[in-house]
Amino acid sequence: MGQSAAGKKNRPLSPHLMQYRWGVHMMASIIHRITGFILATAGMLTLVWWLSAISAGPESYATFQSYVVSAGDKATGLQTASNWFFRIVALGVTYAFFQHFYSGLRHLVMDMGAGFELKSNKMWSQITFIMAFLSTAAAALFVAMRILGV
Repeated sequence: MGQSAAGKKNRPLSPHLMQYRWGVHMMASIIHRITGFILATAGMLTLVWWLSAISAGPESYATFQSYVVSAGDKATGLQTASNWFFRIVALGVTYAFFQHFYSGLRHLVMDMGAGFELKSNKMWSQITFIMAFLSTAAAALFVAMRILGV
């Protein structure tokens, strides 16, 4: 039924999580999962909010548009503060999108059998973070230029 004490001593032990040396390649894989969760959650919540705003009538839909679409054009008071909050959240979701996109490309290449060498894997992992940051900055600059009318 059970194992003897001697049988338990000879079993291989799995190393504790803190025994691993965490590298950028491990972080890229974990962040890929986290950004996928963030994108799915944000998309679901926005969809539910949009559908409930549509079903509640024109006033509710106008409120939805003022927060999400126009993002504070001609807004005052609490609406301005909450729109800044939504802008920051949108920036975070934009980063999550680009990080997930580039990390997904990295995983696609790895699924084809390339990039498993440690040096190559670390390099492409670093590139995913750099490209996600640069793409987010470019998207934010594009939106800022549109808002300023440049």
